[in-house]
Amino acid sequence: MSAAAEIVLPAGASELVRRARRRGVVVLAGAAGLLALALLVSVGLGALPLAPGKVVAILAHAVGLDLGVPFTPVEADVLLAIRLPRTLGGALVGAGLGVAGAVLQGLFRNPLADPGLIGLSSGAKLTASLFLVLGATPALSWAADLGPAALPVFAIAGAWGAAWLVYRLGLLHGRVDVARMLLAGVALAVVAEALGGLLAFVAEDAQLRAVTMWRLGSLGGMTWTATGILAAFTAVALLPTRRLARALNAMLLGERDAGQLGVDVERTKRVAVGVATIAVGAGVAFAGVIGFVGLVVPHLVRLVAGPDHRVVLPGAALLGGAVLLGADAVARTLVAPAEIPLGVVTALLGAPFFLALLLRRTS
Repeated sequence: MSAAAEIVLPAGASELVRRARRRGVVVLAGAAGLLALALLVSVGLGALPLAPGKVVAILAHAVGLDLGVPFTPVEADVLLAIRLPRTLGGALVGAGLGVAGAVLQGLFRNPLADPGLIGLSSGAKLTASLFLVLGATPALSWAADLGPAALPVFAIAGAWGAAWLVYRLGLLHGRVDVARMLLAGVALAVVAEALGGLLAFVAEDAQLRAVTMWRLGSLGGMTWTATGILAAFTAVALLPTRRLARALNAMLLGERDAGQLGVDVERTKRVAVGVATIAVGAGVAFAGVIGFVGLVVPHLVRLVAGPDHRVVLPGAALLGGAVLLGADAVARTLVAPAEIPLGVVTALLGAPFFLALLLRRTS
């Protein structure tokens, strides 16, 4: 992905550029502040409430500092063993989904695009369900050697397979046709949903309950091991985004103009789909199916910060983590001590936004 050619700005445009940069800094600082607030609130919520001061004291004590704030061993165990991995895992899932949505919306130049549109979520959901239902059978006995990484490996493999198939079906005369790719993604999602229903039909009762709860989405299964694996996959997904942002900015002008500016358009498409694939696959593996975060979050950042992907991509990561933790807080507290599935909460919050966005674009 080569750098774009130098562009000479007309008189007065430099001030507009400075304003845009300042706005980007403000937006990223605001998103980081929201994420920090969401992290602090998330670790304090639950059947055993923890005040922010007590949370800070426990974390400080864990690294050898005594702030003089009293807390019990039970409170420390709840925070460090249960709340903290769940909260950090939720922030990572939200960041991955937010970035995946922003990358796909930039690639397709369509704010209605999201990871489910080209079959990524469906592919990850199908292969993860396959592992949950058939993981104990002799045919998949080798998966036991992967340990806790087995489920994310299956989910990412499914997302990658879906992306590869959609990419191949989208090829027209050696180049990717975006419209064909989107149609192929819709068709693949239907097929994956049907095969997932077949797996649910043949599953035993315990397996069916596990698959059903997982497909509804939850952060309840987050452990330190899961969070560590998720962090590794998320880091791999986010590494190329800095260079990818410049290419996506050029592609806002159209593929032909982006190519004339020195952008390798076909490579940009492959890298963008790869980033989205790893981020979505890892998120689906550990948190189940969570919709609308990849659709809503990038659009919110773009509304405030503008279309510059150098701001949109990190902003979507920060705001995605904050939004998912906020939805998880609602899921945990609205009908406490019971817990609403996280995917249900994000769907109920995201669907009205999607409809409003759709009506705005068609009016």
